[in-house]
Formats: sequence, C-alpha cells, structure tokens
Amino acid sequence: MKKTLNLRNIGIIAHVDAGKTTVTERILYYTGLIHKLGNVDDGNTVTDSDPQESKRGITISSSAISTQWSLNEDLYDINIIDTPGHVDFAVEVERSLRVLDGAIAVFCGASGVQSQSESVWTQSDKYEVAKIGFINKMDRIGADFDKTVQQIEDTFSVDTLVIQIPIGSGDDFEGIIDIITEKAMYWNTSDSGNTWRNEAIPEDYITIVQKSKAELLEKIAGYDDEFMEAYIEEREISESMIHKAIRNITLQRNAIAILCGSAFRNIGVQPLLNAVGRYLPSPLDIETVTGYHPDEDEAKIRQRKEDEICTGFVFKVLTDKYVGKLAMVRLYAGAVSSGSFLLNTRTGKKERVSRIIRIQADKMDEMSTAVAGDICGLIGVKDVTTGDTLTALNEPFVLEAIQFPEPVISLAIEPKSKNDEKKFVDALVKIASEDPSLKVKIDQQTGQTLLQGMGELHLEVRMEALRAQFGIEVNQGDPKVSYREQLTATVSHREVFKKQSGGDGQYADISFEIGPRDDNEKGLLFIDKIKGGVIPREFISNVEKGFIEAMKNGILLGYPIESMKVVLFDGGTHEQDSHGYDFEIAAMHGFKAAAQKAKAELLEPIMIADISCPDEYLGKITGDINRRRGIIKSIEGEQKQKIVAEIPLKETFGYISTIRTLTSGRGSVNLHMDSYKPVPKGILESM
Repeated sequence: MKKTLNLRNIGIIAHVDAGKTTVTERILYYTGLIHKLGNVDDGNTVTDSDPQESKRGITISSSAISTQWSLNEDLYDINIIDTPGHVDFAVEVERSLRVLDGAIAVFCGASGVQSQSESVWTQSDKYEVAKIGFINKMDRIGADFDKTVQQIEDTFSVDTLVIQIPIGSGDDFEGIIDIITEKAMYWNTSDSGNTWRNEAIPEDYITIVQKSKAELLEKIAGYDDEFMEAYIEEREISESMIHKAIRNITLQRNAIAILCGSAFRNIGVQPLLNAVGRYLPSPLDIETVTGYHPDEDEAKIRQRKEDEICTGFVFKVLTDKYVGKLAMVRLYAGAVSSGSFLLNTRTGKKERVSRIIRIQADKMDEMSTAVAGDICGLIGVKDVTTGDTLTALNEPFVLEAIQFPEPVISLAIEPKSKNDEKKFVDALVKIASEDPSLKVKIDQQTGQTLLQGMGELHLEVRMEALRAQFGIEVNQGDPKVSYREQLTATVSHREVFKKQSGGDGQYADISFEIGPRDDNEKGLLFIDKIKGGVIPREFISNVEKGFIEAMKNGILLGYPIESMKVVLFDGGTHEQDSHGYDFEIAAMHGFKAAAQKAKAELLEPIMIADISCPDEYLGKITGDINRRRGIIKSIEGEQKQKIVAEIPLKETFGYISTIRTLTSGRGSVNLHMDSYKPVPKGILESM
C-alpha cells in the first residue's frame, strides 16, 4: 500500500519546443537512472530513442520510463510518459493522458502559451488530470515569467499558485527563489547541477518575495477552510501546512502550482521533482474507476485496489523485433502475474500473459506481477488493440475507449518492387495497428492504396518507417485533402423502391425529413416517428442502417457527410415483397434524391498556423498568408513577431519549407487542425 501511495504516473505535456524531452532527460539524470546527460540537439536523449526522433529533434511516439526520487524520508516511484508536442502526433498525447494521474505542463518562458499548449491542456482536462506548471527556458532572450503566468491564467481560466520566481531572465538568469522557504537557490555548474546552495534572498527581490508570499497564502486560504482559519487567526503557518494545502488544491484541480527554471542549464529540476511527490496524485487518490458490463447499459465501478478484480486498459500496442506484439497497459484494479489469463472484453476471448515488463524507454525490465496503479507492458497477448479492456476471466467490464480524430490528409502509395507487395501489406497492417490515427484503405474507384493521417509530417514519418524499419521503397502520389460534405437545409421526401423479377419482388416505402443536425454532434441522428406499425419494427433499423451507409458518400464529390438528421415519419410495406434489405436500399436511394434539394456544401479542413519570425519578415509572411486564402487572427510581439492565422489545409502543403525560405531560415511554423469550413464557390467550381 505504501508503494502505491508513493507511486506517481505522470506525463510531460507541452507545445513543440517547450523543452519536454530535455526536462525528462534531466529528471532521469538527477534521479540516478542515467549517468550522462543527453541533449535533443545531439540526438542522444533517452526517451527519443527512435532514429527519426533523433534526426528531427522532436518526440514522435510517447515514451514510458520508470525512475525513483527520494524526498525527505519517502521514496517515490515515478512512471513518466514524455509525449509529443507536434499536433500531427496528438493521438499520442490523447492516449497517454487517458491513463495518467498527473502531469507537468511545460511552458517556454520566451514564447509563452501557444495554441498547441491549449490543445494538450484541453486533452488533460477531458481526462481530469491534475497538473503542476513549469515555466522552462528562463535563460532564453525575451523570457518573461510574469507574462507567461498571466497568459496561463487568461488562456486556461485557471488560478495559479506561484511558489517560485526566477532570479533574472535571459542571459542574466541565475537561479530561483522558493517563495515558501524564502530562500534563493543557485545551482553549481561544476557538477552539471547535481548540487545547489541556498542563500539569502537578494536585496532587490525582498519586497517582491514578501508580496508574492502574501498573495500565495491568500489564494491558498480561499480554497482550503482549515488553512483559512489559521490564516485569519494569524496563527503560525508551517511549510508542511502550505504543502498539504497546495496538494489538496491540486488534486481538486482548483488551481495550478507554478515553478520555473531552465532544464537545459540544469536549473530548477530537483524542486520540480519534489513538487511531483508533494502535489501530484497517487493512484490511491482516485478511489474508483468507472466502466460498464458489455451486456448492460448501467455504469459499474471497481475499486482501485490490489485485492479488486483485475482491470487493465490497453493504451498502446507496439511491435518489437525481439518479443513481437507488446501491449502497453495501465492496471486500474487488481493484479496480474506472468502465465495468467485475462479476458479481452472486445473480442470475448481469453489472452495469456506470458511475460510482464516495465518499459525503460528502449530497454525492458522483467516483472513477475503488476498491481493496481502500475503502467507495464504485457507480452503474449495477441488479439489486442488500443482501447481494449483486459479483465479477469468471467468478469466482463469495459472501460471507456479513446475517441480518435478522423484523418484529414491522404497519400496514394505502392511498393516500387512487385516482389515487396506481401511485405508492403504486412508492414502497413503493423504500423496502422500501432497508430490508431493512421488509416489504410483501398480506393474503390482506382484500386489505389491510400495512407490517411493527421498531417504532412505524420505521413512523412510513417513513410520513412516503411523504408527504415521494413526495408520497403515506396512510390507515393501528391497529398490529398480529406474533404467533408454537409446538408444545410431540411427537406421532406418520399422514396418508393419496388422491383419485380419473377417470384418474390422487392418493395419499400419510406417518407422522411432530412437535414443538418442542430446539436453540433457528428454522425446520424435518427428519429423514429412511425405510428400504427405502418413500417414493422424490424425494418426500421434497416432504414437507419441505409442512411448510415449513404453518409459515406456525399452527392457533391463523394466525400463523407459528417453529420445529418433524419426523421422517419411514414411509409408502407408489401405483404409478400418487403424485406429488411429493401428498406436499406430505399434509404440509400432516398438520401441521394433528397440531398439534392437539401443544399449540400463542401467543407475543407482549416489549420491554425502559429508562425514565429523576426520583425523584418512580417510583410512577406502576411502577404503569403493572404495568397493562401488565410485569415490572420492576431499579430503580437516586438523584435520577434508571433502570427496566428487560419489557413485551409490544401494551401499548407510544403508550408514549413516556404516559411524557412521567406525568413532566410529564421522563422518557424506549427500547424494544427482547427475545424471544417465551407469551400468558397469559386474554388468548388474549379475542383
């Protein structure tokens, strides 16, 4: 129990280039797991062990690693998942946050809150993940601690508990001041920041610290009744009281504690580890896990205890060249041992666990047993996929699955050599099973194999994997946008389908209203208003099935209809000639006829572009955005400009290279999917 109480399952979340991987590397170094510091620029960090990650200097796949940290008398086991910041790999963040209890939200002190910061923050809120904040890169030119704190409060509508402030910034950044202990901390460069010294606060910071501490105590009192009582009565408030109150506030997700430093300069990482132990939740802080019985509608709960029925969630599936399929699992309840059997509630089949391992980035440590709270790898389970629930035999229980976004871009691909065709198919099956945001489909009209993903970089990385991992050279076409269609008007229609060809004929008669949904949800909203049994109950589900099938191909250019509402209100049958499939056909035919009158329009994916560039290139950038049918949402900054714009996905192919060219290599851009919007008429007519 003590072990689980001192267990922390945490993620490092942030936007691109905030320093997540460097923070992780320093954590592993100061906890003694590694004995030599790696750097992203040198491509030798522990968690970015994939060759493409080293080459590109970004995290592509979430990495799990376990370490330990000693704080006072307690030893904390920390499972860390370093997640990608690039939006093309947001699915990695999504599935990691699904199984974490806490997170360190890392922000760059110079660039502050970015739009991708908002995306990962929203994802973490969805799964109710408790967070602490770390303002990194305080040694960067233009770093502004107070401004970044204000941005965090304004952007996320969250209260902050500032427990550290920086001493200086940019080239003058020297150390940090702990507001709680009122001590200045300076790290020793001679031993790579392994040690530091506590000193008195510099004179010019005394007033700032006194004000900051008064604000901190006042904020804490506003959230904690016991603390409020001591605060009002002006009783002595100990450091342990402050830590306890901040922990309670963090667990309830009422506010976020803010720390600062520079991971690259080895400043501030040890206090961050202390904060992980002090404030972030253990698996026992969340008492139950909610799911349901696969044959029943009502919610069920299981206690997050070792003596509960075994319940685990598969959040990632990997293929390892030595051990084969490896299922990454968060164990929520009970325990599992090597050689035992578990039930996969999706397939209804039992799976044998031959080995249990703890992942250490690219290394594996054997475990005999995993218990509630553990994150581990299971070897031997064969028919599993991301989102599966594994539970004790004869004890079905399903945890909520992860919803993955639909792809927005596709490539036509084929192996260069005919001899590679079987290997090509096997490789696609493997990479698609590992990455649920990647889809492989065959174009029914052309027979081409289409690889669909979340962005250019996403597909580029997976194509490189085909070459590097599987040794397959591939021909590829130009990227294509995945458009959507939608209906904009509601119309009524009657469709009668009848066919006679000797013997029993076919007959179905349906009257329905069709149009857009008014609840902003996706998929088909089907409303049955049939009265008097004019259509038998068993045929109504066929009508719904027919409309669902019809939505896969719109009437403008054959792209899917993203959302639609159908109200079935009348119809008829033939005593002998009516069958369920006839009503499916009637629905599909009826859709095509009615959609012509329902004013269908084409939707295109719109990307948010976060562009950073020196002031002298601002004119070139804004002119280029306008040429791409873009809309500038904001421009801010002084010497370095930050532009946020909406640009259609179709116009962003090759955009990263364009930005580099326009700014002589001094600009950068991050793109992420925002929404679908109607394609202008002039563009539609030219398609």
